[in-house]
Amino acid sequence: MPVPHDIAAETELWDTFAESAFKDDAEPAFCWTQYAGHGPGPELLGSPSRVLEIGCGTGRALAHLARQGIEARGVDLSPVMVEKGSKRWADTGATFECGEVLEWLAACEDIFDAVYSIFGAAWFVDPARLFPLVRDRLNPGGQFVFSQPPAIPGAYGPQGMYKGGFAGKAMFTYRYSYKPQVWERHLLRAGFVAVEATVLDAPKEGHFGTLIVRATA
Repeated sequence: MPVPHDIAAETELWDTFAESAFKDDAEPAFCWTQYAGHGPGPELLGSPSRVLEIGCGTGRALAHLARQGIEARGVDLSPVMVEKGSKRWADTGATFECGEVLEWLAACEDIFDAVYSIFGAAWFVDPARLFPLVRDRLNPGGQFVFSQPPAIPGAYGPQGMYKGGFAGKAMFTYRYSYKPQVWERHLLRAGFVAVEATVLDAPKEGHFGTLIVRATA
């Protein structure tokens, strides 16, 4: 059964996260993994002219692409994230919009060369609902790429995640975790082709790896 997402409560959670996520000295950066300088870069997106980041967070990746001359657009659930990102990266030409990603994609009429998520919406939204909407917004041959932590062995499907520690106001959301081959099946059912899901090892043995998934429309 679908999990009962409370969008208002999740918006509050991400607004709270936004207050600590932005750094005044942050620079544009694009990295699929949680380790700076480790793993592939934006080349996984192909050679796009127009891109969309779903769950764009601090906007550093969008700003990086915009500075390369790419039309870079992002959507995020948090009004605080969007406001801060819009101000911080105004000089890059990247654009930021606030919205719940399923509703936003369903209403969007624009087509993109690439859609991506870096520890973003693809981790926190039901793939059975999200992936067909992403597919509809891509040009033929367009790329959908996302990254996030791999599933904990034996723990698959939607899982609850609390904000911060286990004290204070109870704020939580849901994230989605599957084996790589299950992610591939979700994407194929949504109409994607040439799907590949792999776990990239961490730069240090025994540390958390990164799930990277790439699919062609």
